[in-house]
Amino acid sequence: MHRFFKRKTPEPEEQNIGDVTVGEFDFSQLPADPGLRIPICSYNANIRDQVRRRYLQKGPCQPSSYEFPKRKFGVSQFRRFNPSWFKEFGDWLEYSIEKDAAYCLYCYLFKTTKGKQAGGETFVSEGFTNWKGKDRLYIHVGQHDSEHHKARMNCEALMNQDEHIQSILHKQSKQMRNDYRIRLNASIDCIRVLLRQGNSFRGHDETEGSLNPGNFLILLEFLGAHNKEINDVILKNAPKNCKLTSPDIQKDIVRACATETINVIIKDISNSLFSILVDESRDVSMKEQMSVVLRYVDSSGHVNERFIGIEHVTSTTALSLKAAIDKMFSKYNLSIANVRGQGFDGASNMQGKFNGLKALILKENPCAFYIHCFAHQLQLALIVVAKKNLPISNFFRIVGDVVNVVGSSCKRSDLLKEKHSDFIVEALESGEISSGRGLNQETTLQRAGDTRWGSHYNSLISLISMFSAVIDVLEVISEDDSSSPDQKTEAFNLLESILSFDFAFNLHLMKHVLGISSELSTALQKKDQDIVNAMDLVQVCKHRLQNMREDGWDSFLEKVHYFCQQHYIDCLKMDDMFTRWAPRGRPHRNPPEVTNLHHYRVDLFYGVIDMQLQELNNRFSEASTELLLCVACLCPQNSFLAFDKKKVLQLAEFYPQDFSRFDLLVLDDQLETYICDMRSNKTFQGLKGLGDLSEKLVMSKKNMVYPLVFKLLTLALILPVATATVERVFSAMRIVKDRLRNRMSDDWMNDSLIVYVEKDIFLKVDNEAIIQKFQNMKTRKEQFYFYADFNVEDAVLIFENYEEFLSASHSQESI
Repeated sequence: MHRFFKRKTPEPEEQNIGDVTVGEFDFSQLPADPGLRIPICSYNANIRDQVRRRYLQKGPCQPSSYEFPKRKFGVSQFRRFNPSWFKEFGDWLEYSIEKDAAYCLYCYLFKTTKGKQAGGETFVSEGFTNWKGKDRLYIHVGQHDSEHHKARMNCEALMNQDEHIQSILHKQSKQMRNDYRIRLNASIDCIRVLLRQGNSFRGHDETEGSLNPGNFLILLEFLGAHNKEINDVILKNAPKNCKLTSPDIQKDIVRACATETINVIIKDISNSLFSILVDESRDVSMKEQMSVVLRYVDSSGHVNERFIGIEHVTSTTALSLKAAIDKMFSKYNLSIANVRGQGFDGASNMQGKFNGLKALILKENPCAFYIHCFAHQLQLALIVVAKKNLPISNFFRIVGDVVNVVGSSCKRSDLLKEKHSDFIVEALESGEISSGRGLNQETTLQRAGDTRWGSHYNSLISLISMFSAVIDVLEVISEDDSSSPDQKTEAFNLLESILSFDFAFNLHLMKHVLGISSELSTALQKKDQDIVNAMDLVQVCKHRLQNMREDGWDSFLEKVHYFCQQHYIDCLKMDDMFTRWAPRGRPHRNPPEVTNLHHYRVDLFYGVIDMQLQELNNRFSEASTELLLCVACLCPQNSFLAFDKKKVLQLAEFYPQDFSRFDLLVLDDQLETYICDMRSNKTFQGLKGLGDLSEKLVMSKKNMVYPLVFKLLTLALILPVATATVERVFSAMRIVKDRLRNRMSDDWMNDSLIVYVEKDIFLKVDNEAIIQKFQNMKTRKEQFYFYADFNVEDAVLIFENYEEFLSASHSQESI
């Protein structure tokens, strides 16, 4: 129930007469003493009679009389005022018995500038007492444009709630609001589908009757065709100025979706400590984009890496990147003081010792320790092996040429697939391979790339699996009359190169070496991978390479020989002398005489493995740093075998902002109880890493028993391992902003990427939250409100400052 007004008297001697409400009259609040200023006018006959009955119930007159009771001394209540005037001017006239004066209710409620009403302030505050005639009452009423009539119209409009209050503020009925909500929900649902899939919104021609209106309009039509309630309020059935399908509306809804998704992430981070992962890459329109990911531990003890945005940077200098990070942190109310780790690649603008992004952040926060991306280091180690060893470098060149020649045209690719399919069918019939779900599917050769993790290994695997088909295709090219002489020559040379024992040996050698590191690369790219497990995986990789060097030669050589026999490649005798290649007519100068066994086992097999081990040791130097050695003491494996109290205390000293001297003393005592509890509690046995330990502590509420130990564990978990999440963002960027959408603005791309990458959070965001955010972004043609009760002062302010009131209302919460 909306309160209409609460009478406010301008003079001290006058008192409130109570509340008048829209649709109801609260008679219980009226004063019983008729000596006060009496409201004779009301807003319908029933209420007017009830008002009079309230004041006349103690007097001798009948309730329907228009006279007032006598005073105690028998003096008439009325002097020269004629009560019959109430019948003629009863819609506005009021009379005060105490003052013997008449007042105008309308002008009192909605008085404007002083002196505008007829008679000045007479009918408002002073009271009209000139009873010579009623002509002055007519003068006060005036013509149709008088101030009295304006006040009357305002009062009538204020009283007519259904037709005026809502009409002035919104121009909409309950049904219109319901239709608007259905229409808006339908648009949001269609946009949800497009955002989850990273699809485009608009079409080439969005006019009515177009056959290519775009994905958004097609989805909306489809939704309406399967739901009559939606179909009745969308597109052709919607108001022309409120269809909710324009590009601006689409962008606003996407912005609302992204904002609500980010709000969930920021709320989840709260005041927790976190690490920052940053990388930059170019999009399809050749703009340099910087992606930012935060790594933190949530309230359940689980490690999360969340993408919070992409920022266009005009320069990739460290200062530009730092400014972009500060801008993003300010936007989301994040503090650089809460950063406890940095994860970048090996570029100089990132990890430069003096002017790199790492150094700039460390100047502000010395506890933001830098960890070079483990997966990037592993890829660099593989590239170095491929480039430093001449036979291996030449081998990868031949592999690249084979991929280029065989896959250079659609005709050759189709021929390759056809040959491979025939080989699969033949192998299945002979029983060499077995069939099953996911086995022997259609595939093609994969190209290796220095910046793509694991691409070298995948390229070699595809070449081995399709080796027979590749040979057949090269033979067809070299013998095809339609091929040019250059193409024939190239195919013939490649065919001669790959059908050699040297190529088969290098192919299997690099396949085995890269296979060991590929498992490490895959493990490092997990979001919840902790730094201790990553270090252990590196050690496992080194251990496997060392075992391969010591005990793997015989089994490896057997596999090479078997492969050569399958593809009719001549196998070399290991006891024969190795013949080195030399230009014709120019013999080697003092060539060393070695056997084939020495060359392939020592120069290649041992040489490649040793070089790989050396690069891993050089690249993963962080594994020997003091910080990570201390972190390793928290590892729960083998019943906390690696626990070392001194190193754990030393780890706390690395974070002076989080552990005071008093905390260190408390931690010293707390660690004794903690390790006894962990080793004796069966719940904490068999844990594999810091992540498992963190979740178990939260689940058993031990994190509140050992808060300082849990804080140390959190700091260890947020240390970044790899920037795989950032790389996935760039992969998603190429889906969201492709060649056909290369004019997409930075803001729209950022909003779309946030929802696409963090779709697991977006799925939990309710439509009501999106609607509320969408409505509050700007003034809409349709708007929802909760109305507070209005008193007379509010009503006057509404009518005197209508535009300011609307502006303030639109900034309030809607829905």
